[in-house]
Amino acid sequence: MKCILIDDDEMSCRVLEDYVNRTSFLELLHTFNNAVDAINFIKEGNSIDLIFLDIEMPEMTGIDFLNTVLNPPQIIIVSSREKYALEAFEYSVTDYILKPLNYARFFKAANKALESSTRNTQDTDEKEIFIKKSSSLIKIKYSEILWVEALENYVVINTRNDKFTIHFTMKAIDNQLPNSIFKRVHRSFIVNIREIFSIEDSSIVIKLSEGRKIIPIGKSYKEKLMNDINLISK
Repeated sequence: MKCILIDDDEMSCRVLEDYVNRTSFLELLHTFNNAVDAINFIKEGNSIDLIFLDIEMPEMTGIDFLNTVLNPPQIIIVSSREKYALEAFEYSVTDYILKPLNYARFFKAANKALESSTRNTQDTDEKEIFIKKSSSLIKIKYSEILWVEALENYVVINTRNDKFTIHFTMKAIDNQLPNSIFKRVHRSFIVNIREIFSIEDSSIVIKLSEGRKIIPIGKSYKEKLMNDINLISK
């Protein structure tokens, strides 16, 4: 899980950074000493699964942060004061850890976030959309969609066995599909990242029963795509 830390206490940040680095399923993207810089980082489109958030900070408190960020990822509050717990849980935070920190309690909270993320992913696989074809409504699971392609004032939704042309904009379909699975990789293409067979230069390869589909990667989308996939480089 890709995570960030937001805490103005330098010692607390050092401890959290150490705990994150010791936890195999966590990847630290950045540490912020204030919530404002963290919001700017999020608005740049960086993919984040989990935030460790302090409450009492100058300029913008953790509660202010929760009020500002729309559709935030999972949040684990890390605070020296218990009095904010009730208010924090009203924002559906994943957990609330009290300082001073210890690794056992940290790991319990992080593991809770991981289990929640796994459940949500499984739930997303089973969700579906209904697409009108002639006089019928066809049910398609999100996991069945390979890619979406823009075609003038329409979009074409491609599955392994069929394709569906609907009167929809790319922006609207991008907002409709869960971004944990689907990524906009070009002005005219959205792909199911689980169906990516390989990435060659500036193109995505999706294997089909007969042949393969080559999808271009737009320059403005490439960096974000590389950040969103599990990339292992030498």
